[in-house]
Amino acid sequence: MTDSNNSTQFFKTACNFEGSLIIVAAVLGWLAGINPFEQLFFSEQAVMVGLLGTAPLFLFFLGMERVKLESIRKIRQLLSDTLGGSLYPCQWTDLFFLSAIAGFSEELLFRGLIQPWMENAWGGLIGLVGSNIIFGLVHAVTPLYAVLAMLVGIYLGLALDFGDERNLLGPMIIHGLYDFLAFLMIMRAYKPKT
Repeated sequence: MTDSNNSTQFFKTACNFEGSLIIVAAVLGWLAGINPFEQLFFSEQAVMVGLLGTAPLFLFFLGMERVKLESIRKIRQLLSDTLGGSLYPCQWTDLFFLSAIAGFSEELLFRGLIQPWMENAWGGLIGLVGSNIIFGLVHAVTPLYAVLAMLVGIYLGLALDFGDERNLLGPMIIHGLYDFLAFLMIMRAYKPKT
């Protein structure tokens, strides 16, 4: 298979997987009696939270590029090895679309369903932390990456309630835009083997 074929297959598989999370959130929400779409609506405040809230995460990502710790180097290498070759041939529009689906679907599942479900059962703090322990575990490509993903999830969970409204749109924009920028950086850093 050529890099282009691998990239096309990666893109289709990733979009299908991320898209299936929307169905999972809807079905689990129906079973739990929680509408994961309930707190999703357009507001200028949520758009601003999303756009401005992306900056600290992306600056953290850029800062991690400069860290010389072996555990961080392993994460960078793993991301390059697993994603670099698949992202490298992609168009920026493909990456934007994939990032938007990931931001929408993962936030719908974790902040739209799991966090409110845990909040209803055990309170706000347990809902915030517990849902993001799960978020970290499903992103556990390394133990440190799981911890970092959990912390990012807590940040996204706090963004859900930023200001005077609970709105999924803010964390969805942060998540999707961050993924897009990170994908571009991973693609740019990847060196194809010749």
